[in-house]
Amino acid sequence: MRRICPAQGAPAGPPQPDAHSPVPIDPEPPPSRRNPLVDLLRLARAWLHGGWRATREVEPEFWANLQAELMTGRQWLDRAIVMLCAAATGLVVVGFTLLAEAASHAHGLMQQSGEYGRYLMLLWTPLLTFALLWWTRRFVPGAMGSGIPQVVRALEDDLQPAQRSWLVSLRLSLHKIGLVSGGLLAGLSIGREGPTVQVGAGVMGVAQRWLSPRSTIDSHDLMVAGAAAGIAAAFNTPLGGIVFALEQLTRRRGISHSSLVIAAIVLAGLVAVAAFGNETYFGRLSVQQMSWSLLGPGLMVALIAGLAGGLFSRLIVVSTRGLPDRFSRWRRDHPFRFAGACTLGVAVIGLVTGGATAGAGYAPTRALLEGQGDLPGVYTLLKFCATWLSAWTGVPAGVFAPSLAIGAGIGNDVALWAGLDKSAAIPLIALGMAGFLAATTGGPITAFIIVMEMVSGQAMVLSLMACALLSSGVARLVAKPMYQELADMLPVPAAEDKPPRWPARQDSNLRPPA
Repeated sequence: MRRICPAQGAPAGPPQPDAHSPVPIDPEPPPSRRNPLVDLLRLARAWLHGGWRATREVEPEFWANLQAELMTGRQWLDRAIVMLCAAATGLVVVGFTLLAEAASHAHGLMQQSGEYGRYLMLLWTPLLTFALLWWTRRFVPGAMGSGIPQVVRALEDDLQPAQRSWLVSLRLSLHKIGLVSGGLLAGLSIGREGPTVQVGAGVMGVAQRWLSPRSTIDSHDLMVAGAAAGIAAAFNTPLGGIVFALEQLTRRRGISHSSLVIAAIVLAGLVAVAAFGNETYFGRLSVQQMSWSLLGPGLMVALIAGLAGGLFSRLIVVSTRGLPDRFSRWRRDHPFRFAGACTLGVAVIGLVTGGATAGAGYAPTRALLEGQGDLPGVYTLLKFCATWLSAWTGVPAGVFAPSLAIGAGIGNDVALWAGLDKSAAIPLIALGMAGFLAATTGGPITAFIIVMEMVSGQAMVLSLMACALLSSGVARLVAKPMYQELADMLPVPAAEDKPPRWPARQDSNLRPPA
């Protein structure tokens, strides 16, 4: 075959294959080695990129809010301040508990010291009460009474900061701790659990000083958190503290930072658990299988507890308000003499019962719940009268824990009347505690949850709930909720005035709360 030369100046190209010659096939390049780890990373990156974009498209506001939260460091600092104050509240309540228990123990030792120790209480109780009342009226009149009405009144929006500090403050809380412990040392029938509400609110209110000016956490939320934290730490009942805040302290206004408030309550309760251990207030309740045979006695306990609790609440309110009678005039004109007469009656009752009515009534109540109690037949009535007289004096005193002791006595008395043995009486004793507390405070949900947590009685939750609701309904026929009525009667000073000491006694419209 003749070869054709290319044109001049043109590059010589490759030889063209002939039509009849076979076409050469290029060999395939060897396969490249691909790293599986790189492929996996690329696949994960693509999947994550698509998932992130899809999430951003579905909930764009969530990511914007999250970014805004993370960028506002000052808000997190405010929350940290609140939580630190909650921990401080728990520590203060722990110290209050230790001091109050030491005072009660010291009173017991004094009563049992020597042959004439119990008769010495006839002089010791009035004299120490006289000193406590003088100190309270002279320096901290806002500390008089249980403290719960003061917190309820301080939560009102119409009060100025100076007026609110007259009811709730750190200084007042420290005085309250010492005065209530002094009342327990004197042998009065009082408790520390109610005053811890005012103490906790005062300690938590300190956080307001360090919060940023733009913080939306106001004094209302702080006081609710501190008050409920006091209950949670005092009874070792975190759930009871939360319900107490929702049922008793937020009736007229809700909480704007509910999550933060609940976290503060739980933290204060954890501090108390760390100090005293994860033990219930009255131990673990050994409830037998409840039968229908307890239906009749249980209904009787609920009705009696409701009537007695309503009467007790009515007596406290009427005694504080005063009537146009001789006793009210004597209390108004000569408060120290009146307090001495009341505490002399308390000392006589303690002498008759061998000291069983002194203090909050923790030991007798626990003995009844353990099936080992052997109390006088008139214990319930005498405890009722001693608690009323102690509150009538006007000294800082709580009726929360004594109400549980009175309710336990009602359940025990009904069990004795029904012919039940001590082990079968335990459910009725727990029902009496929940019923009388619900009737006195006007908070049935708080009452049955606190009693359930205090005695670890989850097996009786429905029975406790029914008894608390029934007793509270019966008490409403006799009296209105006690704490709200006492709060409405508190003599708060005028906004433009400096918070004074206790008003002059000739002003009959301003009287110390019970």
